[in-house]
Amino acid sequence: MKQLGIYIHIPFCKSKCKYCDFVSFQGREAKQDDYINCLIKEIEKQNWNEINQNYKVTTIYIGGGTPSFIDSEHIERILNVVKQKIQTKIDGKIETTIEVNPGTANKEKLTKYKKVGVNRLSIGLQSTNNKILKEIGRIHTYEQFLETYNLAKEAGFENINVDLMLALPNQTIQDLKESVEKVIELNPNHISVYSLILEEGTELYKLAEQGKLKLPSEELERQMYWYVKNKLEMAGYNHYEISNFAKLGKESKHNTNCWNQEEYLGFGLAAHSYFNNKRFSNTDNLDLYIKNTNENKQEKNVEIHEIQSIEDKKKEYMLLGLRKIEGVSISKFKEKFIDNPIYLFKNELAILVEEGLVEVDIDSIKLTNKGLDLANLVWEKFV
Repeated sequence: MKQLGIYIHIPFCKSKCKYCDFVSFQGREAKQDDYINCLIKEIEKQNWNEINQNYKVTTIYIGGGTPSFIDSEHIERILNVVKQKIQTKIDGKIETTIEVNPGTANKEKLTKYKKVGVNRLSIGLQSTNNKILKEIGRIHTYEQFLETYNLAKEAGFENINVDLMLALPNQTIQDLKESVEKVIELNPNHISVYSLILEEGTELYKLAEQGKLKLPSEELERQMYWYVKNKLEMAGYNHYEISNFAKLGKESKHNTNCWNQEEYLGFGLAAHSYFNNKRFSNTDNLDLYIKNTNENKQEKNVEIHEIQSIEDKKKEYMLLGLRKIEGVSISKFKEKFIDNPIYLFKNELAILVEEGLVEVDIDSIKLTNKGLDLANLVWEKFV
């Protein structure tokens, strides 16, 4: 049977971070109940008989927004409906992740998550420097993060990811070193490290446009990235994807499946899906999502972005696979598509190898160290 992931979007936040361009809202808590009811209706309307005959659900990911901001009873309701529909016990065999922000989750919530089948947490820290946290619009301090992390441990969570960011406003290499060292001391199973990207429409983007934002240089950003990579590898973390590090066997199954071009279904506002060779998403208009769902016109919420041809799938497989540090397996590509990617993309690969961005060995095509720094140039070849 084919693997299938489930993504569930919770678009509510206590406060919107200054760098965030995800579909999320602050101050719209009055819509929570209506939204959750509609989200459950959407899940229930899916053709689960067909899915259960052909797919095995292997991962569930609850993201946002800030899922830990809403009442834990809502999370319990959602997961109970999913359990019923997939006819599978949500236990250790199905990686079930929820994103948690410090300052929005107490021990009661965390215990409830554990009880209803969540077995992995992703906690947003970003930095241990409280001044930087405030500057990027985070609602918590490092001390509040520690409290949340320790409460999660007390609640029985062992599989925890911690998010860090680099190239933040006024961040120095010393700031980053302190953050990395403090997180390593906590010994989480997984650490994600993302560079700040200034997305149009965000508060930080506007400040940068006005010349009011001091960001690290590109050279310093690369120094930060390589410091993190080397430090985490020395501490026993496997660098398995361009922004992700994990203890052996603790890699994110949900994200890894996406990079391996496995299918997934997204539920909720602005949730994206990849299913039956189609990429599609729900509307990002909260009121419209609720209206259409309540009128049993869920199809009006859906926009199809792409119906893939086999050529599209091959290119995308390369693009996604080259996010992984191990790269694209030539044998797995041939197993899936018959074609040999070395011949199929000989022109693209010749250029990338000549430029020192990609290396090819017996069974893999992967980024070089230079390619890690200039990954966007590599991915563009397969768009």
